[in-house]
Amino acid sequence: MSIIADEASKCSEIFICIQWMWNASLNPFSNSEPALWRYYDNVDNIMIEDAFKAGETHAILDEYTIDFKHQIQICNIDQKKQRPIKRVECTTKDQSIRVERFAFDLINPKRPFSGLYGWIPPFVQETVKYLKITKDQLPSKNKDIASMVVAKAAVGILEQSKLVGKQRQGENLVKRLLEKKDAGIEEIWKQCAFLYSLDGFLYRKMNEAMRLVGDDEYKEEWRQKVRLLGPFCLLLWDSPFSKTAAPRGRVFYRGANLSDDLISLFKGDWVKKVKPRRSFQSFTSCSRQKGIAEIYGNVLFIMTMKHGFTANLKPYSNFPDEEEELIFPGVCFSIDRMEFNENTKKYYIHLSLMQQFSRKLICPFFLASL
Repeated sequence: MSIIADEASKCSEIFICIQWMWNASLNPFSNSEPALWRYYDNVDNIMIEDAFKAGETHAILDEYTIDFKHQIQICNIDQKKQRPIKRVECTTKDQSIRVERFAFDLINPKRPFSGLYGWIPPFVQETVKYLKITKDQLPSKNKDIASMVVAKAAVGILEQSKLVGKQRQGENLVKRLLEKKDAGIEEIWKQCAFLYSLDGFLYRKMNEAMRLVGDDEYKEEWRQKVRLLGPFCLLLWDSPFSKTAAPRGRVFYRGANLSDDLISLFKGDWVKKVKPRRSFQSFTSCSRQKGIAEIYGNVLFIMTMKHGFTANLKPYSNFPDEEEELIFPGVCFSIDRMEFNENTKKYYIHLSLMQQFSRKLICPFFLASL
């Protein structure tokens, strides 16, 4: 689903939104059959709305061309394939929840979590090596370095977009990122947070690569993505607004649809006298609202913060009602307890979150600053 928040409404409690939709019915131009309206994804929605507000006659997407005059979507490779479109104004209270954003998407179905790799996640460490920067040259500490990393991130995002057939989306994201290139790390980070909050190839592909960390079978695969997605990852990770840990006791929620075997893995950790620590190596989107994460899957993770770093994405997102909280990669967890709820037919897995610190596991560039 796609949605754009009206900038003028962001000061109010209810957000006015614009959604572009296309008719997915088998016979989309039929007057006798009910229409099946679906939303464009976030980035396409932005591109369509930008073109519409600019008074352009068409918006060109990666797969379709939007004809505003005739209110139709035209397939780029077969112009005979057309569908009606419409522009809808609503409030964020009317929007559907992007359930997939708050549910674990297991890239490796045999391995739902990672081991311990220290405070600095391996993907970030490899990015630092690739960029050849030192502890004093992180984007949050050096404006010139921040601009350089933005430029590298733009090149990588564009190349990744071509690999997945989303070049026009990539060009749009890159344009927005480069607008903040020399604005300082705070404005750069806000833009990165906004871009990450959009459903699209960028957040998906970056997290797919990061979730492979620790699996020897995919070691080269995730390292190959460092050049393309590492700079953006570093900008998001090196937040100037997350210098203090999240409040102790704060609770976050995330859903999952796990097999019996994977549920057994979590049970195995839970029953041990000494609870092992695990980690999620990607950025992990959670919600402060239980009801949002509970919609999807057969498992609900209830995560209580003991000590760790997160970012509140609500101020930067077009989806404020989701109350998205971003748990940073490398934050570790242990399983406090598990229970099966007969009413919801879900397993509730209670996790304690904490930051793992080990000097032995930190890239040498960072050691002197600790």
